[in-house]
Amino acid sequence: MSDRPAPAFDPKPGAALEIARGLRRILAPNPSAMTFRGTNTYLLGHREIAVIDPGPDDPGHLDAILHALGPGARVTHILVTHAHLDHSALAPRLAHETGAPVLAFGDALAGRSAVMQRLADQGLTRGGEGVDLAFAPDRRLADGETVETGDWRLGAIWTPGHFGNHLCFAWDEAIFTGDLVMGWASSLVSPPDGDAGDFTASCRKLAALGPNVLYPGHGAPVENPAERLDWLIAHRAAREAAILTALAVRPGTAAEIAATIYTDTPAALLPAAARNVLAHLIDLAARGIVAHEGAVNAETVFRANEGE
Repeated sequence: MSDRPAPAFDPKPGAALEIARGLRRILAPNPSAMTFRGTNTYLLGHREIAVIDPGPDDPGHLDAILHALGPGARVTHILVTHAHLDHSALAPRLAHETGAPVLAFGDALAGRSAVMQRLADQGLTRGGEGVDLAFAPDRRLADGETVETGDWRLGAIWTPGHFGNHLCFAWDEAIFTGDLVMGWASSLVSPPDGDAGDFTASCRKLAALGPNVLYPGHGAPVENPAERLDWLIAHRAAREAAILTALAVRPGTAAEIAATIYTDTPAALLPAAARNVLAHLIDLAARGIVAHEGAVNAETVFRANEGE
């Protein structure tokens, strides 16, 4: 969901554009309100290529990736930040065409927090964000694990929040951030796959690394990582405060609270805003700050806890 005027970013889909020495970006043809211009697929290396986030299952995008390799180059690794269809769905076909293994933190259920797993077991359903339930990497990457060839070296950083199995990848002083950090919008956090507390912790984790630039899954490179990460952390804190202010007036569902505090959000995006609010409410409930009756779902009524 956009939170600021969109920066000048409108590359041609399918064209391999060099954005740093040894790094090219190919935009997938899947623009939407949630993906901005489309998914960024990154090709890292000169002869031994890492493909980061192959993108949606689109034959034309597959052809663009293969065409961009050039003579003497081959894909040696396919790395996926997380199991949303716009990032991971092309991985099986790209692996079939190139013989390269698919690497990720795990399948679509990997990395889910204990709170979110319990809520899922109790019947909390997803918000329709396009989870790739068929995703299964050939190799699981642990937090802090490295992958390298003669061309490049990447460090896996487990960063749940937007999604439980979300990885970022550190490359020298840059980090590929998937959907955790983007310059044009804040990330959707939708339970049970997203976790508001994990999101803030992951942003702090990246901030502590002090990167010089971030390469997101959608939109332009983030050239001011410290400022952007600080903003995202403050933004989540402000949303939490707004939710508590709304609950001080009256109890409400996530959708009712979202309509109150997301006053500038187009109606078509309010369901996504409600999922963000639900993520905050679940986190607040886990911390004992708000309360509710029964199992959590989209219609659950939350109230401020007595004494808060």
